[in-house]
Amino acid sequence: MSDATITQRRGKVRRPRMLSPLREHLRDTFWFAPTAAMVLVWLVWMLAAALDGVIVESLQDSGDYDAVKDLMSVADDAKTVVTTISSAMMTFIGVVFSISLVAVQMASGQQTPRVVRLFVRSRITKATFAVFLATFLLSLLVLTSFESEEDPRLVTTVPFLEALLTLVLVGLSLLLFVMYVNSTLRMLRVGHVIDRVTAEAFRVVARMPYVEGGSPALGPEEGDPAEGLAPETGRVAYRGRAGVLRDVNIARLVHAARRQGVVLRVLPGIGDFVVPGTPLLAVHGGAAPSQRALGRCVSVGVERTFHQDLGFGLRVLADIALRALSPAVNDPTTAVQSLDRIVQFLAALGRRPLVELRYTDRGGAVRLVQPVPRWDELVDLAFTEIRTCATGSPQVVRRMFAAFDDLLALVPEERRAPLLRHRELLLQGVERTVPTSADRTFALRPDRQGIG
Repeated sequence: MSDATITQRRGKVRRPRMLSPLREHLRDTFWFAPTAAMVLVWLVWMLAAALDGVIVESLQDSGDYDAVKDLMSVADDAKTVVTTISSAMMTFIGVVFSISLVAVQMASGQQTPRVVRLFVRSRITKATFAVFLATFLLSLLVLTSFESEEDPRLVTTVPFLEALLTLVLVGLSLLLFVMYVNSTLRMLRVGHVIDRVTAEAFRVVARMPYVEGGSPALGPEEGDPAEGLAPETGRVAYRGRAGVLRDVNIARLVHAARRQGVVLRVLPGIGDFVVPGTPLLAVHGGAAPSQRALGRCVSVGVERTFHQDLGFGLRVLADIALRALSPAVNDPTTAVQSLDRIVQFLAALGRRPLVELRYTDRGGAVRLVQPVPRWDELVDLAFTEIRTCATGSPQVVRRMFAAFDDLLALVPEERRAPLLRHRELLLQGVERTVPTSADRTFALRPDRQGIG
Protein backbone atom coordinates (compact mmCIF):
# COMPACT_ATOMS: atom_id res chain seq x y z
CA MET A 1 0.00 0.00 0.00
CA SER A 2 1.66 3.15 -1.16
CA ASP A 3 -0.87 5.89 -0.46
CA ALA A 4 -3.24 4.46 2.17
CA THR A 5 -2.87 5.08 5.87
CA ILE A 6 -5.32 4.29 8.64
CA THR A 7 -7.26 6.43 11.05
CA GLN A 8 -9.95 5.78 13.63
CA ARG A 9 -12.44 8.02 15.31
CA ARG A 10 -10.48 8.38 18.55
CA GLY A 11 -6.82 8.66 19.37
CA LYS A 12 -3.66 8.20 17.38
CA VAL A 13 -3.49 4.91 15.51
CA ARG A 14 -0.34 3.08 14.65
CA ARG A 15 -0.16 1.94 11.08
CA PRO A 16 -0.04 -1.86 10.79
CA ARG A 17 2.02 -3.88 8.40
CA MET A 18 -0.14 -4.51 5.34
CA LEU A 19 0.61 -7.51 3.15
CA SER A 20 0.06 -7.44 -0.58
CA PRO A 21 -3.10 -9.35 -1.58
CA LEU A 22 -1.12 -10.92 -4.42
CA ARG A 23 1.51 -12.21 -2.04
CA GLU A 24 -1.16 -13.60 0.27
CA HIS A 25 -2.99 -15.32 -2.58
CA LEU A 26 0.22 -16.87 -3.86
CA ARG A 27 0.73 -18.39 -0.41
CA ASP A 28 -2.61 -20.14 -0.86
CA THR A 29 -1.50 -21.75 -4.13
CA PHE A 30 0.69 -24.79 -4.62
CA TRP A 31 1.85 -24.14 -8.19
CA PHE A 32 3.85 -20.95 -7.84
CA ALA A 33 6.85 -22.18 -5.85
CA PRO A 34 7.49 -25.33 -7.97
CA THR A 35 7.06 -23.36 -11.19
CA ALA A 36 9.44 -20.64 -10.04
CA ALA A 37 11.95 -23.27 -8.92
CA MET A 38 11.90 -25.02 -12.31
CA VAL A 39 12.36 -21.73 -14.17
CA LEU A 40 15.22 -20.82 -11.86
CA VAL A 41 16.95 -24.19 -12.24
CA TRP A 42 16.65 -23.92 -16.03
CA LEU A 43 18.41 -20.54 -15.91
CA VAL A 44 21.09 -21.93 -13.58
CA TRP A 45 21.61 -24.89 -15.91
CA MET A 46 22.12 -22.54 -18.86
CA LEU A 47 24.71 -20.61 -16.84
CA ALA A 48 26.47 -23.80 -15.71
CA ALA A 49 26.48 -25.15 -19.28
CA ALA A 50 28.01 -21.92 -20.52
CA LEU A 51 30.68 -22.06 -17.83
CA ASP A 52 31.46 -25.70 -18.68
CA GLY A 53 31.93 -24.68 -22.31
CA VAL A 54 34.21 -21.81 -21.33
CA ILE A 55 36.33 -24.10 -19.11
CA VAL A 56 36.76 -26.72 -21.86
CA GLU A 57 37.55 -24.08 -24.46
CA SER A 58 40.17 -22.42 -22.25
CA LEU A 59 41.85 -25.76 -21.52
CA GLN A 60 41.91 -26.63 -25.22
CA ASP A 61 43.34 -23.24 -26.10
CA SER A 62 46.13 -23.79 -23.59
CA GLY A 63 46.80 -27.27 -24.97
CA ASP A 64 46.05 -29.00 -21.66
CA TYR A 65 44.19 -31.93 -23.18
CA ASP A 66 45.02 -34.18 -20.25
CA ALA A 67 42.93 -31.93 -17.98
CA VAL A 68 40.07 -32.09 -20.50
CA LYS A 69 40.35 -35.87 -20.51
CA ASP A 70 40.24 -35.95 -16.71
CA LEU A 71 37.10 -33.82 -16.73
CA MET A 72 35.53 -36.15 -19.28
CA SER A 73 36.36 -39.13 -17.07
CA VAL A 74 34.76 -37.51 -14.01
CA ALA A 75 31.72 -36.50 -16.05
CA ASP A 76 31.30 -40.04 -17.36
CA ASP A 77 31.31 -41.36 -13.81
CA ALA A 78 28.73 -38.74 -12.83
CA LYS A 79 26.55 -39.63 -15.81
CA THR A 80 25.59 -42.93 -14.19
CA VAL A 81 24.51 -41.12 -11.05
CA VAL A 82 22.58 -38.49 -12.98
CA THR A 83 20.82 -41.16 -15.01
CA THR A 84 19.80 -42.95 -11.82
CA ILE A 85 18.55 -39.70 -10.32
CA SER A 86 16.44 -38.85 -13.36
CA SER A 87 14.78 -42.27 -13.41
CA ALA A 88 14.13 -42.50 -9.67
CA MET A 89 13.23 -38.94 -8.68
CA MET A 90 9.76 -38.75 -10.23
CA THR A 91 8.78 -42.10 -8.71
CA PHE A 92 10.08 -40.89 -5.37
CA ILE A 93 8.02 -37.69 -5.66
CA GLY A 94 4.85 -39.61 -6.49
CA VAL A 95 5.17 -42.07 -3.62
CA VAL A 96 6.11 -39.48 -0.98
CA PHE A 97 3.38 -36.99 -1.79
CA SER A 98 0.72 -39.67 -2.29
CA ILE A 99 1.33 -40.95 1.23
CA SER A 100 1.37 -37.39 2.55
CA LEU A 101 -1.95 -36.53 0.90
CA VAL A 102 -3.52 -39.58 2.52
CA ALA A 103 -2.20 -38.44 5.90
CA VAL A 104 -3.57 -34.93 5.35
CA GLN A 105 -6.93 -36.37 4.36
CA MET A 106 -7.04 -38.37 7.59
CA ALA A 107 -6.17 -35.24 9.59
CA SER A 108 -8.91 -33.24 7.87
CA GLY A 109 -11.44 -35.96 8.63
CA GLN A 110 -10.52 -36.05 12.31
CA GLN A 111 -10.20 -32.28 12.82
CA THR A 112 -11.73 -30.09 10.09
CA PRO A 113 -11.36 -29.88 6.30
CA ARG A 114 -10.05 -26.34 6.74
CA VAL A 115 -6.73 -27.66 8.10
CA VAL A 116 -5.81 -28.72 4.55
CA ARG A 117 -4.92 -25.10 3.84
CA LEU A 118 -2.15 -25.37 6.46
CA PHE A 119 -0.57 -28.06 4.29
CA VAL A 120 -0.98 -25.90 1.19
CA ARG A 121 0.55 -22.85 2.89
CA SER A 122 3.41 -24.79 4.48
CA ARG A 123 6.72 -23.35 3.34
CA ILE A 124 8.63 -26.58 3.94
CA THR A 125 6.10 -28.53 1.86
CA LYS A 126 6.40 -26.13 -1.05
CA ALA A 127 10.18 -25.98 -0.77
CA THR A 128 10.45 -29.78 -0.74
CA PHE A 129 8.17 -30.22 -3.75
CA ALA A 130 9.94 -27.42 -5.61
CA VAL A 131 13.43 -28.82 -5.00
CA PHE A 132 12.35 -32.35 -5.92
CA LEU A 133 10.95 -31.17 -9.26
CA ALA A 134 13.94 -28.93 -9.85
CA THR A 135 16.30 -31.85 -9.25
CA PHE A 136 14.37 -34.02 -11.69
CA LEU A 137 14.33 -31.31 -14.35
CA LEU A 138 18.03 -30.54 -13.89
CA SER A 139 18.96 -34.20 -14.24
CA LEU A 140 17.15 -34.35 -17.58
CA LEU A 141 18.81 -31.17 -18.78
CA VAL A 142 22.25 -32.39 -17.74
CA LEU A 143 21.78 -35.65 -19.67
CA THR A 144 21.26 -33.60 -22.83
CA SER A 145 24.67 -31.98 -22.33
CA PHE A 146 26.68 -35.20 -22.53
CA GLU A 147 28.42 -35.70 -25.87
CA SER A 148 29.39 -38.93 -27.58
CA GLU A 149 32.69 -37.43 -28.76
CA GLU A 150 35.67 -39.00 -26.94
CA ASP A 151 38.51 -36.95 -28.41
CA PRO A 152 39.46 -34.19 -25.91
CA ARG A 153 40.53 -31.99 -28.82
CA LEU A 154 37.09 -32.10 -30.48
CA VAL A 155 34.71 -32.07 -27.52
CA THR A 156 32.85 -28.75 -27.12
CA THR A 157 31.64 -29.09 -23.55
CA VAL A 158 31.98 -31.38 -20.56
CA PRO A 159 29.03 -31.14 -18.10
CA PHE A 160 31.21 -31.15 -15.00
CA LEU A 161 29.63 -28.18 -13.19
CA GLU A 162 26.17 -29.31 -14.26
CA ALA A 163 26.66 -32.78 -12.77
CA LEU A 164 28.12 -31.25 -9.61
CA LEU A 165 25.06 -28.97 -9.33
CA THR A 166 22.79 -32.00 -9.71
CA LEU A 167 24.54 -33.77 -6.85
CA VAL A 168 24.15 -30.65 -4.70
CA LEU A 169 20.41 -30.60 -5.39
CA VAL A 170 20.17 -34.29 -4.52
CA GLY A 171 21.79 -33.60 -1.16
CA LEU A 172 19.41 -30.68 -0.60
CA SER A 173 16.48 -32.91 -1.55
CA LEU A 174 17.47 -35.47 1.08
CA LEU A 175 17.75 -32.78 3.74
CA LEU A 176 14.39 -31.29 2.84
CA PHE A 177 12.83 -34.74 2.79
CA VAL A 178 13.77 -35.28 6.43
CA MET A 179 12.39 -31.85 7.34
CA TYR A 180 9.25 -32.50 5.31
CA VAL A 181 8.54 -35.82 7.06
CA ASN A 182 8.98 -34.12 10.43
CA SER A 183 6.64 -31.30 9.40
CA THR A 184 3.98 -33.70 8.11
CA LEU A 185 4.09 -35.77 11.29
CA ARG A 186 3.65 -32.59 13.32
CA MET A 187 0.65 -31.67 11.19
CA LEU A 188 -1.02 -34.91 12.24
CA ARG A 189 -0.83 -33.80 15.87
CA VAL A 190 -3.91 -31.81 16.77
CA GLY A 191 -2.02 -29.62 19.22
CA HIS A 192 0.32 -28.43 16.48
CA VAL A 193 -2.60 -27.74 14.13
CA ILE A 194 -4.40 -25.70 16.78
CA ASP A 195 -1.21 -23.76 17.47
CA ARG A 196 -0.76 -23.02 13.74
CA VAL A 197 -4.36 -21.83 13.42
CA THR A 198 -3.93 -19.56 16.44
CA ALA A 199 -0.69 -18.12 15.05
CA GLU A 200 -2.42 -17.33 11.74
CA ALA A 201 -5.30 -15.66 13.61
CA PHE A 202 -2.90 -13.49 15.60
CA ARG A 203 -1.20 -12.37 12.38
CA VAL A 204 -4.54 -10.90 11.35
CA VAL A 205 -4.75 -9.08 14.68
CA ALA A 206 -1.21 -7.78 14.26
CA ARG A 207 -2.17 -6.22 10.93
CA MET A 208 -5.07 -4.33 12.52
CA PRO A 209 -4.55 -0.76 13.77
CA TYR A 210 -4.85 0.06 17.43
CA VAL A 211 -5.31 3.22 19.41
CA GLU A 212 -2.50 4.80 21.40
CA GLY A 213 -3.06 6.95 24.40
CA GLY A 214 -6.85 6.61 24.48
CA SER A 215 -9.36 4.38 26.13
CA PRO A 216 -8.30 0.83 25.38
CA ALA A 217 -11.86 -0.41 25.34
CA LEU A 218 -13.92 1.55 22.89
CA GLY A 219 -17.22 -0.27 22.97
CA PRO A 220 -18.34 -2.49 20.11
CA GLU A 221 -21.55 -0.58 19.30
CA GLU A 222 -20.15 2.90 18.82
CA GLY A 223 -22.06 4.78 16.21
CA ASP A 224 -22.83 4.18 12.59
CA PRO A 225 -20.10 3.10 10.14
CA ALA A 226 -21.16 6.10 8.04
CA GLU A 227 -20.73 8.51 10.95
CA GLY A 228 -18.84 11.64 9.92
CA LEU A 229 -19.06 10.85 6.22
CA ALA A 230 -20.89 12.75 3.51
CA PRO A 231 -24.40 11.49 2.65
CA GLU A 232 -24.58 8.26 0.70
CA THR A 233 -24.92 9.04 -3.00
CA GLY A 234 -24.94 5.60 -4.54
CA ARG A 235 -23.95 1.98 -4.34
CA VAL A 236 -21.77 -0.32 -6.43
CA ALA A 237 -23.01 -3.86 -6.99
CA TYR A 238 -20.70 -6.84 -7.15
CA ARG A 239 -20.00 -8.20 -10.61
CA GLY A 240 -18.29 -11.52 -10.84
CA ARG A 241 -18.66 -15.12 -9.86
CA ALA A 242 -20.37 -16.04 -6.62
CA GLY A 243 -18.11 -16.91 -3.72
CA VAL A 244 -16.69 -15.90 -0.38
CA LEU A 245 -15.29 -12.38 -0.05
CA ARG A 246 -11.68 -13.16 0.83
CA ASP A 247 -10.21 -9.64 0.97
CA VAL A 248 -10.32 -6.20 -0.59
CA ASN A 249 -7.48 -4.43 -2.36
CA ILE A 250 -7.16 -1.45 -0.04
CA ALA A 251 -4.58 0.47 -2.07
CA ARG A 252 -6.61 0.17 -5.28
CA LEU A 253 -9.86 1.27 -3.62
CA VAL A 254 -8.20 4.23 -1.90
CA HIS A 255 -6.66 5.31 -5.19
CA ALA A 256 -9.99 5.03 -7.04
CA ALA A 257 -11.84 6.98 -4.33
CA ARG A 258 -9.20 9.72 -4.27
CA ARG A 259 -9.36 10.19 -8.05
CA GLN A 260 -13.16 10.42 -7.90
CA GLY A 261 -13.16 12.62 -4.79
CA VAL A 262 -15.49 10.31 -2.81
CA VAL A 263 -15.46 7.96 0.16
CA LEU A 264 -16.09 4.24 -0.40
CA ARG A 265 -17.56 2.06 2.33
CA VAL A 266 -17.33 -1.73 2.07
CA LEU A 267 -20.76 -3.22 2.83
CA PRO A 268 -20.23 -7.01 3.20
CA GLY A 269 -17.85 -8.30 5.82
CA ILE A 270 -14.77 -10.32 4.98
CA GLY A 271 -15.91 -13.93 4.85
CA ASP A 272 -19.43 -13.14 3.62
CA PHE A 273 -20.78 -15.05 0.62
CA VAL A 274 -21.56 -12.69 -2.25
CA VAL A 275 -23.44 -13.28 -5.49
CA PRO A 276 -23.67 -11.09 -8.59
CA GLY A 277 -25.79 -8.06 -7.75
CA THR A 278 -24.89 -8.00 -4.06
CA PRO A 279 -24.30 -4.40 -2.86
CA LEU A 280 -20.53 -4.23 -2.49
CA LEU A 281 -19.61 -0.59 -1.92
CA ALA A 282 -21.52 2.43 -0.66
CA VAL A 283 -20.41 5.74 -2.19
CA HIS A 284 -20.39 8.93 -0.11
CA GLY A 285 -19.97 12.43 -1.48
CA GLY A 286 -20.24 12.04 -5.24
CA ALA A 287 -20.57 9.73 -8.20
CA ALA A 288 -19.28 6.19 -8.03
CA PRO A 289 -15.95 5.40 -9.69
CA SER A 290 -16.15 3.52 -12.97
CA GLN A 291 -16.16 -0.26 -13.06
CA ARG A 292 -12.79 -0.08 -14.79
CA ALA A 293 -11.32 1.89 -11.89
CA LEU A 294 -12.78 -0.62 -9.42
CA GLY A 295 -11.70 -3.65 -11.43
CA ARG A 296 -10.21 -6.44 -9.34
CA CYS A 297 -10.67 -4.44 -6.16
CA VAL A 298 -12.01 -7.49 -4.30
CA SER A 299 -10.97 -11.11 -4.21
CA VAL A 300 -13.70 -13.75 -4.15
CA GLY A 301 -12.91 -17.44 -3.75
CA VAL A 302 -14.37 -20.74 -2.71
CA GLU A 303 -13.28 -20.53 0.92
CA ARG A 304 -12.23 -18.01 3.54
CA THR A 305 -8.62 -17.08 4.22
CA PHE A 306 -6.77 -15.48 7.12
CA HIS A 307 -5.57 -12.45 5.17
CA GLN A 308 -8.12 -9.88 6.40
CA ASP A 309 -10.65 -12.19 8.11
CA LEU A 310 -10.57 -11.54 11.84
CA GLY A 311 -13.14 -14.22 12.68
CA PHE A 312 -11.79 -17.06 10.57
CA GLY A 313 -9.37 -18.27 13.23
CA LEU A 314 -12.21 -18.58 15.74
CA ARG A 315 -14.26 -20.38 13.10
CA VAL A 316 -11.57 -23.02 12.56
CA LEU A 317 -10.93 -23.47 16.29
CA ALA A 318 -14.66 -23.88 16.92
CA ASP A 319 -14.90 -26.40 14.06
CA ILE A 320 -12.06 -28.47 15.56
CA ALA A 321 -13.81 -28.45 18.93
CA LEU A 322 -17.16 -29.40 17.39
CA ARG A 323 -15.60 -32.28 15.46
CA ALA A 324 -13.96 -33.47 18.68
CA LEU A 325 -17.29 -33.36 20.53
CA SER A 326 -19.16 -35.32 17.86
CA PRO A 327 -20.17 -38.89 18.81
CA ALA A 328 -18.04 -40.24 15.96
CA VAL A 329 -14.84 -38.78 17.44
CA ASN A 330 -15.67 -38.23 21.13
CA ASP A 331 -12.44 -36.44 22.03
CA PRO A 332 -13.21 -33.79 24.68
CA THR A 333 -9.52 -33.18 25.38
CA THR A 334 -9.11 -31.77 21.86
CA ALA A 335 -12.12 -29.53 22.49
CA VAL A 336 -10.41 -28.26 25.65
CA GLN A 337 -7.26 -27.52 23.67
CA SER A 338 -9.32 -25.49 21.21
CA LEU A 339 -10.96 -23.60 24.07
CA ASP A 340 -7.53 -22.77 25.49
CA ARG A 341 -6.64 -20.97 22.25
CA ILE A 342 -10.06 -19.38 21.94
CA VAL A 343 -9.59 -17.83 25.37
CA GLN A 344 -6.11 -16.66 24.38
CA PHE A 345 -7.46 -15.02 21.22
CA LEU A 346 -10.44 -13.33 22.88
CA ALA A 347 -8.28 -12.12 25.76
CA ALA A 348 -5.97 -10.43 23.25
CA LEU A 349 -8.95 -8.73 21.58
CA GLY A 350 -10.71 -7.87 24.82
CA ARG A 351 -9.15 -4.44 25.17
CA ARG A 352 -8.70 -3.59 21.52
CA PRO A 353 -11.07 -1.20 19.73
CA LEU A 354 -13.27 -3.10 17.32
CA VAL A 355 -14.61 -0.23 15.25
CA GLU A 356 -14.50 0.08 11.48
CA LEU A 357 -11.17 0.74 9.80
CA ARG A 358 -10.86 4.08 8.02
CA TYR A 359 -8.15 4.36 5.39
CA THR A 360 -6.93 7.78 4.29
CA ASP A 361 -5.04 8.98 1.25
CA ARG A 362 -1.75 10.86 1.39
CA GLY A 363 -3.55 14.10 2.11
CA GLY A 364 -5.22 12.67 5.22
CA ALA A 365 -8.74 12.50 3.77
CA VAL A 366 -10.76 9.39 4.57
CA ARG A 367 -11.28 7.39 1.37
CA LEU A 368 -12.24 3.87 2.46
CA VAL A 369 -14.22 2.45 5.37
CA GLN A 370 -14.05 -1.27 6.09
CA PRO A 371 -16.20 -3.09 8.68
CA VAL A 372 -14.76 -5.14 11.53
CA PRO A 373 -16.60 -7.88 13.46
CA ARG A 374 -18.07 -6.63 16.73
CA TRP A 375 -17.04 -8.06 20.09
CA ASP A 376 -20.39 -9.76 20.68
CA GLU A 377 -20.20 -11.39 17.23
CA LEU A 378 -16.77 -12.82 18.01
CA VAL A 379 -17.93 -14.14 21.38
CA ASP A 380 -20.97 -15.77 19.75
CA LEU A 381 -18.76 -17.34 17.09
CA ALA A 382 -16.41 -18.71 19.73
CA PHE A 383 -18.89 -20.22 22.17
CA THR A 384 -22.40 -20.73 20.76
CA GLU A 385 -21.95 -24.05 18.96
CA ILE A 386 -19.42 -25.45 21.42
CA ARG A 387 -21.72 -24.59 24.33
CA THR A 388 -24.65 -26.34 22.66
CA CYS A 389 -22.68 -29.55 22.08
CA ALA A 390 -20.69 -29.59 25.32
CA THR A 391 -23.42 -29.84 27.97
CA GLY A 392 -22.98 -33.61 28.21
CA SER A 393 -19.19 -33.43 28.62
CA PRO A 394 -18.13 -32.35 32.13
CA GLN A 395 -14.53 -31.86 31.01
CA VAL A 396 -15.50 -29.29 28.39
CA VAL A 397 -18.14 -27.66 30.58
CA ARG A 398 -15.69 -27.11 33.42
CA ARG A 399 -13.17 -25.62 30.97
CA MET A 400 -15.81 -23.29 29.55
CA PHE A 401 -16.78 -21.98 32.99
CA ALA A 402 -13.11 -21.32 33.71
CA ALA A 403 -12.84 -19.59 30.33
CA PHE A 404 -15.76 -17.28 31.13
CA ASP A 405 -14.34 -16.45 34.54
CA ASP A 406 -10.92 -15.63 33.09
CA LEU A 407 -12.33 -13.47 30.30
CA LEU A 408 -14.69 -11.64 32.64
CA ALA A 409 -11.69 -10.68 34.74
CA LEU A 410 -9.69 -9.53 31.70
CA VAL A 411 -12.12 -7.57 29.56
CA PRO A 412 -13.63 -4.15 30.40
CA GLU A 413 -17.03 -3.79 31.99
CA GLU A 414 -18.76 -2.82 28.74
CA ARG A 415 -17.70 -6.07 27.08
CA ARG A 416 -18.85 -8.51 29.75
CA ALA A 417 -22.50 -8.77 28.70
CA PRO A 418 -22.09 -11.42 25.94
CA LEU A 419 -19.79 -13.47 28.17
CA LEU A 420 -22.31 -13.39 31.01
CA ARG A 421 -25.08 -14.36 28.60
CA HIS A 422 -23.19 -17.41 27.36
CA ARG A 423 -22.23 -18.37 30.90
CA GLU A 424 -25.86 -18.30 31.97
CA LEU A 425 -26.97 -20.28 28.91
CA LEU A 426 -24.30 -22.90 29.63
CA LEU A 427 -25.51 -23.13 33.22
CA GLN A 428 -29.10 -23.64 32.07
CA GLY A 429 -28.00 -26.26 29.52
CA VAL A 430 -26.14 -28.28 32.15
CA GLU A 431 -29.09 -28.11 34.52
CA ARG A 432 -31.38 -29.47 31.80
CA THR A 433 -28.97 -32.16 30.58
CA VAL A 434 -27.40 -33.55 33.78
CA PRO A 435 -30.06 -35.15 35.99
CA THR A 436 -27.95 -35.96 39.04
CA SER A 437 -27.23 -33.18 41.53
CA ALA A 438 -23.71 -34.43 42.31
CA ASP A 439 -22.82 -34.62 38.64
CA ARG A 440 -24.16 -31.09 38.09
CA THR A 441 -22.12 -29.77 40.97
CA PHE A 442 -19.02 -31.42 39.56
CA ALA A 443 -19.66 -30.14 36.03
CA LEU A 444 -20.29 -26.55 37.18
CA ARG A 445 -16.93 -26.27 38.93
CA PRO A 446 -14.50 -24.18 36.81
CA ASP A 447 -11.28 -25.95 35.84
CA ARG A 448 -8.72 -24.66 33.33
CA GLN A 449 -7.76 -28.24 32.47
CA GLY A 450 -11.35 -29.44 32.25
CA ILE A 451 -10.74 -32.42 34.44
CA GLY A 452 -7.14 -32.02 35.46
